[in-house]
Amino acid sequence: MEEISLLCQNRFVENFQKSIDKYSVYLEELRSNIVFLTKIFVVVFILGFLGTSPIIKFMLSRIQIEGVKIVTTSPFQLIDLAMSIGFFTACVVIIPIFIFQLYSFIKPGLLKKERTTFLLSLPMGIVMYLVGFLYGCGTLYYAVKFVAHINVGLGVVNYWDIGLFISQIVFTSSLLGILFILPLVVTFLIRMGILSVAFLKSKRRHVIAGIFVLVSLLPPTDGLSLVLMAVPLILIFEITVLFNKTRKVQILLEN
Repeated sequence: MEEISLLCQNRFVENFQKSIDKYSVYLEELRSNIVFLTKIFVVVFILGFLGTSPIIKFMLSRIQIEGVKIVTTSPFQLIDLAMSIGFFTACVVIIPIFIFQLYSFIKPGLLKKERTTFLLSLPMGIVMYLVGFLYGCGTLYYAVKFVAHINVGLGVVNYWDIGLFISQIVFTSSLLGILFILPLVVTFLIRMGILSVAFLKSKRRHVIAGIFVLVSLLPPTDGLSLVLMAVPLILIFEITVLFNKTRKVQILLEN
């Protein structure tokens, strides 16, 4: 019995060692990618932190609202804001690099069609994010300008906290940018056979309701801003469904 037990233990150790040797290449590649991404994150974070002053000046120069004074409420608020800007800048830079490294890792297991779809989706995703981000900035600008005008009419003095003000603009615009990317993700999942156009059409009302609920959680919370942010997302969803439906018909005709 002892010999059998010892033999089983030896076989277990051998199999475990073979498994380690088999996946050691992938683990080493994963480790090197993590180290590479960490270095880029730290460098971009420092550059974003040090470049906060021109970024803030640029943003404030583009947001000239009558009757509004942007103020600080603590001695160290600008340092906190600089750290937030550095972190945000690092995330924006590192995410596309991470996605490309992920693609390089899974590339051997993808078909040629899947690789082409992924490579086309990456630059399109960057463009859609920038479109969503800029649209969010524009929408928020007119929304806060409208609110400030109402406050001035009521005799209310507008002293806005610089940290909250810029953070809300950047945070909300970034979320809109991410939401603008979702149609590409949905299209990719449809091409992979994970989702179907019929499923999306059957859940249309749920998607529209979800868009309004999600947008209502973003600042500002007035009705005008809600509509201005929700309508483009609904249109993008409908275009995504129509595009994939048309694409499916073309494939059937070709076959």
